[in-house]
Amino acid sequence: MLDLTFTAPQPKVIQGAQGDWELVIGLEVHAQVASNAKLFSGASTRFGSEPNSNVAFVDAAMPGMLPVINEFCVAQAVRTGLGLKAQINLRSAFDRKNYFYPDLPQGYQISQLYHPIVGEGEIIVDMAPGVARRVRVERIHLEQDAGKSIHDMDPTMSFVDLNRTGVALMEIVSRPDIRGPEEAAAYVVKLRQILRYLGTCDGNMQNGNLRADVNVSVCKPGDYERFQETGDFGHLGTRCEIKNMNSMRFIQAAIDYEARRQIAILEDGGKIVQETRLYDPDKGETRSMRSKEEAHDYRYFPDPDLLPLEIEQAWVDDIAASMPELPDEKKVRFVQGMGLSEYDAGVLTAEVENADYFEAVASGRDGKMAANWVINELFGRLNKEGLTIATSPVSAAQLGGVIDLIASDAISGKIAKDLFEILWTEGGDPARIVEERGMKQVTDLGAIEAAVDQIIADNPAQVEKARANPKLAGWFVGQVLKATGGKANPAAVNDMVARKLAL
Repeated sequence: MLDLTFTAPQPKVIQGAQGDWELVIGLEVHAQVASNAKLFSGASTRFGSEPNSNVAFVDAAMPGMLPVINEFCVAQAVRTGLGLKAQINLRSAFDRKNYFYPDLPQGYQISQLYHPIVGEGEIIVDMAPGVARRVRVERIHLEQDAGKSIHDMDPTMSFVDLNRTGVALMEIVSRPDIRGPEEAAAYVVKLRQILRYLGTCDGNMQNGNLRADVNVSVCKPGDYERFQETGDFGHLGTRCEIKNMNSMRFIQAAIDYEARRQIAILEDGGKIVQETRLYDPDKGETRSMRSKEEAHDYRYFPDPDLLPLEIEQAWVDDIAASMPELPDEKKVRFVQGMGLSEYDAGVLTAEVENADYFEAVASGRDGKMAANWVINELFGRLNKEGLTIATSPVSAAQLGGVIDLIASDAISGKIAKDLFEILWTEGGDPARIVEERGMKQVTDLGAIEAAVDQIIADNPAQVEKARANPKLAGWFVGQVLKATGGKANPAAVNDMVARKLAL
């Protein structure tokens, strides 16, 4: 944060038939570890492969096959914990979570219930300049993903694809600190941003590489504060979990619907049943999936095939030494070091690729001018064309060359926009294009003076009007720029017009 003395946003209040209600939200985000191999096997994690082609014997639960921990996945979890300012546990352990499902060949999932690799951390969720929510992270644990059941390929049969089976996941569990739908979506956005900066998860929600389970409950005003004071969850309402959310818009819509559903039940004298629900985006509602299981329902016990995981502090320190600059730190540097507004710095740091592009453009140049061109001209055009920074026709070096030409007075802002269009459609070297196409602006004061004199001589009536109302002098500036094909230096034209009209 730019200022750690930020103000927390107010909780979302929903007016029921019998009074006001407040929301309490916690999230469990499943982030697929960015790794070429799975958590306990060397099978590929590549998305889009032929069904059941990325499956090792251990993934398929063949008899006698034993899991072998992937050290890189462990390092990625540690890196994530460091990025969230969390406690790294030098000793953790894997447990078996037992349940049956066709896409879970082992009949259990290897996870970490009792001893996670990462302990408590935090995420600062920006809502507006000077307004942010500090959301505590309870834990991050490593676990293996299940496979995928496919029900729409045949009217009578279901199919199972085990390519995802055994892929490493980080389950990032927040405290119930989130107080509204917008905050919940902003939390996922910020977490995704941090993970992408760290390189520990690509954040691709469409492919299921980042998905959230959203826990929602409602309480009366004042109850949440009593919970904070005592730590007694009895002050909060019964929560329901909405599974596998992979859209910021749907997260907000699902929370709003679920909160109103619970309020209606409570005000009608009913009780909320703790359960797992699914969100139907077509109907805009949640529906019951199953009753919420407790830990004992899964018969957790330490995995007998895996020793406790012990790591050394020196190894953690080495990972910490290689940490990249994270978005909050980068944002501070852009504001304090380059003089950017907090808003512009936020736009530029939203995606790590965008920030890297901007820094390449701004290197050795005026930061504010670089930000203006990247945000307004480049991002505006990319959005219009449906492109990303990775597919931009204009490179950082080319855009930097445009800014150099402006700074040296070789071209005006108007000419620069024409040059940008040429670079976008044709490519090339900015300086060479300006030279070969005669696009340099006229800085010769003699030539500018001659043009100004001619316009004044041809428009005596307009001269009298401008002397009576100096604001009309802009008409002469426009005429001179038009006469010179937009190549005259605008600042020099303004000065010359003002002097010639004795304004």
